[in-house]
Amino acid sequence: MAESVSPSEEQLPTVIPVFPLLGALLLPRGEMPLNIFETRYVQMVRDAMGSDRIIGMVQPRSTPQSIAGGQGNDGAGLYEIGCAGRICSFAETDDGRFLISLKGVSRFRIEEELSSLTPYRQMKVDYGDFEEDRAIPARRAGVDRDALLGSLTRFLEQRGLNAEWSSIEKAPDELLVNSLAMICPFEPAEKQALLEARSLTERTQTMITLMEFSLADPTIDEDDDRPPQMPN
Repeated sequence: MAESVSPSEEQLPTVIPVFPLLGALLLPRGEMPLNIFETRYVQMVRDAMGSDRIIGMVQPRSTPQSIAGGQGNDGAGLYEIGCAGRICSFAETDDGRFLISLKGVSRFRIEEELSSLTPYRQMKVDYGDFEEDRAIPARRAGVDRDALLGSLTRFLEQRGLNAEWSSIEKAPDELLVNSLAMICPFEPAEKQALLEARSLTERTQTMITLMEFSLADPTIDEDDDRPPQMPN
């Protein structure tokens, strides 16, 4: 059995608040900065800070209703699989916003939505399918880095983007793959496919396939997406 680096399934809460956010992808050991400004989610963060600091990130299904929703697309149906994150940094602004970072802990499967008096949604979740999320990753995990970086180079050129190649080349396999999955400009359904990949190898191949599909699309031009940067 792989050595654990994160809380065991038994140590993780089975009822968690969720922040439904279209296009947001959090993966285990990845970090996601969030600017929390709506009253219900300010309350959610405040409550999480007073307990286990766990918040579940999950995408709403892409419907006209979800796209027209508020910061968290509250009324939308949700994908079944999301990722729990622990608040690892927190700051409050003068105008009452919370600036936080979530560090991914483990993916989960939603079992049911609970009736709650809180203004935010709460779910009963199960982590049992994702034991590998809480294990220490190997520095080299059999990822085809040459194929991935080749596709990435062409993908960024297609969009007029740059990358911090020195950081990318030094990154361990999991950090490389998961960071690129989180920050590259993929569509919400594509990000969900990356989240649900059963292994790092499968996630890598899925990302390569998505990039190659994009490269074959003549309608995609340069845009203003920010360049991918590797976290420290």
